[in-house]
Parts: sequence; structure tokens; C-alpha cells
Amino acid sequence: MYSNLETQSPQDRKDRKWGELKKLMDSAWRDSMEFKGRMERAGLSPADVHSLEQWPEIPVLRKKELIGLQATGAKISGLLTCDIGDLQRIYQSPGPIFDPEGRGEDYWGWTEGFYAAGFRKKDVVQMTFSYHLTPAGLMLEEPLRGLGCAVIPAGPGNTEAQIALMTELPVTGFVGMASYLRVIADKASASGLDLKKDFHLRVAFVAAERLSESLRRGLERDFGMLVRQGYGTADLGCVAYECPRLGGMHTASRCYVEICDPQTGRPLPVGETGEVVVTPFTHAYPLIRFATGDLSYFVDQKCRCGRTSLKLGGIVGRVDDTAKVKGQFIYPGQAAGVMAEFPGVSRWQIVVENPKGKDALFLKVQLDGDFDPKKCEALFQKRLKLRPSIEILPKGEALPENAPLLLDNRRFD
Repeated sequence: MYSNLETQSPQDRKDRKWGELKKLMDSAWRDSMEFKGRMERAGLSPADVHSLEQWPEIPVLRKKELIGLQATGAKISGLLTCDIGDLQRIYQSPGPIFDPEGRGEDYWGWTEGFYAAGFRKKDVVQMTFSYHLTPAGLMLEEPLRGLGCAVIPAGPGNTEAQIALMTELPVTGFVGMASYLRVIADKASASGLDLKKDFHLRVAFVAAERLSESLRRGLERDFGMLVRQGYGTADLGCVAYECPRLGGMHTASRCYVEICDPQTGRPLPVGETGEVVVTPFTHAYPLIRFATGDLSYFVDQKCRCGRTSLKLGGIVGRVDDTAKVKGQFIYPGQAAGVMAEFPGVSRWQIVVENPKGKDALFLKVQLDGDFDPKKCEALFQKRLKLRPSIEILPKGEALPENAPLLLDNRRFD
């Protein structure tokens, strides 16, 4: 174990987490305009919330509300409990959403997850998440350095260079998206490399997309390595992570996780599917009862690894009509802003598929005038950070009247 917090008794864990939540609520009430306003609109004050049983009385904060709050004149200052200059870093994710990082060791809380996956001192780890503006690269590098690993800040893409680094250096760990590790594997195999003899990979920590068991098994078989996943967001940091024994993802010690009815925000019984609602114990930017939009359920089953926390049984879908593709959220509202630039398009639909386990994004368009698909692809990529394959419907064909703007056809079996 990385920390004895991972093996606490249920009562000790409940007492500790309530203590953390109480301190967070009091400081947010005092210093966060957003939280105090949310409480007052609900007719609440901290005096009304005096146990974990009363915690669900606090209204949830949804990601789409966060986008709106940050777009107002208050910007992130109304969401902070400190001066903006007291932060360590400020990132920006698609939305756009600012992601403030407070000061302090392991701020985003991923060290537990990396240790559980098997990362250790002197591992050489290739980091393939982006370091530019978005938080993933630095967010996940710092806990590795804290464990004593050497990190190669490779970033995404440039697959030939990634392969050269992995084969010329004794790279034992990979961090990134499982689908990208599959791309690396396929390209390396096509060039004549032996994935077990020419690579030295021992463990991979993957995130930012749903991991199918077939993709996991294929990577573990081909490289002779262990593949484990973590779950978190750019707003929250680490929420849960897998251990070597699998069977779900252990909820992290550094936050309080609820599974709630998406309509009411009230907790659901263990085993029922609902929305993941998270409160990280981070005071600079208090996201109290943050509703992620992801659907999951609790697994209350003793884990053979010895950790005693409840586990999430995987992410099984989205509450609303957004989808996460190649680590990026797609919002139909953003896409509508792009398509408004092309008056020749009468109707459109985004379709997400995953042939052979790899995410693919398609944009179906129905035309009644001129249309430049290359210009549309470029603008879509600029605004949403993803480039779709455009399919122009043949003349005489039309999208159904009730067709959703976003259709997720992916399978994760």
C-alpha cells in the first residue's frame, strides 16, 4: 500500500472523510462566492449540514454550470478561495474551462493509483499525455516523480519517435490512452519489432477513455505487461483507480465519492447505477458535490488486494448527450457553433464508433447549398480539438427528424 488510508475500517474512513468535508465546507462558505451562493439559494448554511447523512442536502454543481460560471464576469475568482496569483498553475480544457491547480504535494492525488498499478522507484516512464495548456501531462507526471520514477515527457503523437524512445531506452512504464498504446503496438509490429523482446514495458497506467477488456487483454498479451486504468477529470484529479486484482476501481482517499440519482442528486443504494458525484479535499478550488455526468455504480465486495474502500464498477455511460472521445469531451453546443459557419448544411449529426477498439469520429451532413468539407474539418478540430471524418449524405437521403445531434455507437465488451 502507498498509504494506510487505503486500509482503514469503514467507520474510520467515514469519520475521516466527514472531518475533511466539514473543514472544506467551512472554508468554502467563508471564501468561495460560488459555494456560498449555491448554499444560500437552497436555504442552507454549514450549520444545517452536520453529518454525512446531511451532506446530500447540498445541491450538486454540474460541469455545464461550471462552464457558465467561468464565462461570467466573475471568471474563476468567484470559484476560488484564494487569490488567483496564489495558485500553482492554471490550465484550460475544452469547453473552455479553466482548471486551477493549488499548491501542495500531490495536489491532484494520483500517487495512490500509480503505486497500486505497480509503478516503483527507478522505473522509466513514457508520458504520452499532452503538456500544452491542458493538465493531463503535468498532472500525471508529478506523482511519478514523487515515487522516484524517471519521466520522459513525450506528449501525444509522433508515433515513430515514441517507438524509438521505448526501444532505445529501458522504458518500463507507459502513461496515456490505451488506444494510443495499441497504435504504438500495431505500428511497431508492422515495422518488424518484437513487442516482448524489443520493448521493456512492465506496466501501463491508462486513462481519459473507457477501457474495454478486449483491448486490455490484447495489450497485456502482446507486450507481456500489466495494464491498469485510473478514473478522474481535469477538474477533479484522481477519483478512482484499479489495483492488480481488478474487480472495479478503488475510490481515492483524497476525495468523497457518491453515486446519485441524476435528477435529484440524492445518493443511490450500493449496486445501483447513477451519476458519479465527487468532492475532492482541495481547498483552493472547492468543487463541492461536483456532478461529473459519468454513470457508474459501487461494488461493495472485499478486494483481495487488502484495500478496503468501495470500488466503482467502471464507467458505463454518460448522463447527458456529451461523449468523451480520445480523451476530449464533445459538446453538441460547441459543434453547433461550428456548423453555424456553414449555411449550406441543413442538418448534421456527430456519430462516435470504435471499430477494433479505436475511437472514430464522424460528422454526417445534409446539404442544401455549398459546403467546404476541408474547411469544416479544420474549424471543428480548432474548436473541439478533434478532427472528424465528414460524410455528406447523397442527394435524396436525409437524417431522421428526431435524430440526436450526438450518437454514440461504441461498444465496450
